[in-house]
Amino acid sequence: MAAVIVKAQSFQSLRTVLQPKWLWTKGSVRCASLGTGRIEKVLIANRGEIACRVMRTAKKMGVRTVAVYSEADRQAMHVAMADEAYHIGPAASQQSYLSMEKVMTVAKKSGAQAIHPGYGFLSENTEFAELCKQEGIIFIGPPSSAIRDMGIKSTSKHIMSAAGVPIIEGYHGEDQSDERLQAEAARIGYPVMIKAVRGGGGKGMRIACSEGEFHEQLESARREARKSFNDDVMLVEKFVENPRHVEVQVFGDQHGNAVYLFERDCSVQRRHQKIIEEAPGPGISAEVRKKLGEAAVRAAKAVSYVGAGTVEFIMDAQHNFYFMEMNTRLQVEHPVSEMITATDLVEWQLRVAAGEELPLTQEQIELKGHSFEARIYAEDPNNDFLPGAGPLLHLSTPQGDESTRIETGVREGDEVSAHYDPMIAKLVVWGEDRSAALKKLRYCLRQYNIVGLNTNIDFLLSLSGHPEFEAGNVHTSFIQLHHDQLFPPTRTVPKEMVCQAALGLLLRERAQTNEYRAHTNDQYSPFASSSGRRVNILYTRNLTLQLGESKVEVAVTYNPDGTYNMEVGGEVFQVSGELLKEGDACYLHCSVNGVLSRPKLVVVDNTVHLFSMEGSAEVGVPVPKFLAGVSGSGAQGGAVAPMTGTIEKVLVKAGDQVQVGDPLMVMIAMKMEHTIRAPKAGVVKKVFFKEGSQANRHAALVELEEEEASEA
Repeated sequence: MAAVIVKAQSFQSLRTVLQPKWLWTKGSVRCASLGTGRIEKVLIANRGEIACRVMRTAKKMGVRTVAVYSEADRQAMHVAMADEAYHIGPAASQQSYLSMEKVMTVAKKSGAQAIHPGYGFLSENTEFAELCKQEGIIFIGPPSSAIRDMGIKSTSKHIMSAAGVPIIEGYHGEDQSDERLQAEAARIGYPVMIKAVRGGGGKGMRIACSEGEFHEQLESARREARKSFNDDVMLVEKFVENPRHVEVQVFGDQHGNAVYLFERDCSVQRRHQKIIEEAPGPGISAEVRKKLGEAAVRAAKAVSYVGAGTVEFIMDAQHNFYFMEMNTRLQVEHPVSEMITATDLVEWQLRVAAGEELPLTQEQIELKGHSFEARIYAEDPNNDFLPGAGPLLHLSTPQGDESTRIETGVREGDEVSAHYDPMIAKLVVWGEDRSAALKKLRYCLRQYNIVGLNTNIDFLLSLSGHPEFEAGNVHTSFIQLHHDQLFPPTRTVPKEMVCQAALGLLLRERAQTNEYRAHTNDQYSPFASSSGRRVNILYTRNLTLQLGESKVEVAVTYNPDGTYNMEVGGEVFQVSGELLKEGDACYLHCSVNGVLSRPKLVVVDNTVHLFSMEGSAEVGVPVPKFLAGVSGSGAQGGAVAPMTGTIEKVLVKAGDQVQVGDPLMVMIAMKMEHTIRAPKAGVVKKVFFKEGSQANRHAALVELEEEEASEA
């Protein structure tokens, strides 16, 4: 069959370069010049948004896709998107997504010629890359030697130093005894960073500010590293206070070529994990940008790198930079690099893996505009960013276009699982310059509406609107330094918004009453409480609304013309409006003291969720005490589970005496380790869970008795 030319349909810059080189035969991609490495079907050994992201590009190129899924992901979006999908085990990632044997079995059974590992899971696993080579399956990533050299941070430091890449002082030796590591920390000088030599994403990483806390932080980092990477070898480095985290996107091919696609600034983080990224880095001069890129290319060439990779640097206030690590995979934040260079890096990955040369030379890669990526998480920023899980009862997003991308792996009605990372989506925007891109980001964040679980959307709005962030003065301690501004003591809901919420509840009540009467064929009563109609008198009704931790009293007077007078905090408002359905959304068209507005209205049970360009609010009707359950009451003032997770380690037993803050248990949830500490001093009366067991949110973990009670 005659071959036809494949054209990249998304990016004009790729069409000219790639058109003569690539052939399409029966929906496959192969290199015309080499005649080898045909990829007709690719298995994505991952889940969630990155699996969906890879599938979109593969489908665009005519390459068939194979998904794998755990029991928890049976109904997941990436399973529905794939051409084929295979079940590979229970929810626990060690028995599913991290099982090399199961993934390889599916690859061979499905006839996939290549495996794309995404990021996380098996993406930086040397043994898996070698297994693919042994089985004759293309691993869409670098050779196993590069993963090994750059994945072990101690080895990578030596290689980088030899390649002329600046490195930071630290200990990367083989002696892993507590005594040696602590001695090296003292030699380097506190504060120090304790890091797992394998992995990334903030896992197995702790900061020790003094000798007194070194041992506890070391053990915590080791446990998390064992859980995430099955390796607990550590390195110790000098911790540069308030640095910038700047990383460079690099790409290499099998012909010895390597390029950089400029830098990303990923400085603003919580729990050592990125929360918002941008490209290019703010305030970085063209001269420093070139030095960063060239250093990153030297790093890639030093290990004969192939595919997409990221070289991460620490940058000080004077724009001096030092090699930190190299992530030998596609990064979560790769879309911002794509947006400023008009490229599709997943397409590059597939083509380079099939043996083609890089589609662009360094001189052909142009930087245009500015891009931001905001990671939308299921978490509670007001509770130390505690990750969460639960159903997406309502989910609506901004409209995607050439300057706006929504990278996600969930839909409305899906569940954010406690077994995996709590990221819901990545919101990616582009603008002609940083100011335009930032304005676009904030506009789109206000259009991202979620009901069913806590998210960080309001925090992202607060962060992106902070004057220092707007000025580009970012660093890794940004959130801690500006904590008071980013987390005000209380958020006051405007009285006008309280009136909107009350109106929404009243209109919903009226609609339900009318629906009930129509269904039962009952006569409409002029004395029905939902209508507020009375003969010759004005009816006033008192509503108690819940706003966060506080209650607000609203006195509602029903007027004969169908409008309302609402008294809130001694101030009276004239309110009118109606509920209108537009597609799947419900909007409250209302007037408060003559000011018209149109917030989106989502009502779940007795709680009204309002979304508008001015912000969002959650207003509920308090549940009577006799109906309300008291979560965790069985702990008798002891410790309760802050989230659903697995008990990794039990540190106490019945009869132990503990002080306030003493560690009781270690939980693993959302791929993170959380230490459960004693809320008060006392004696352990009962431990409710064993190691390896699952605890639901608010479950009693440890029951404590005060000392005097035990002595009695």
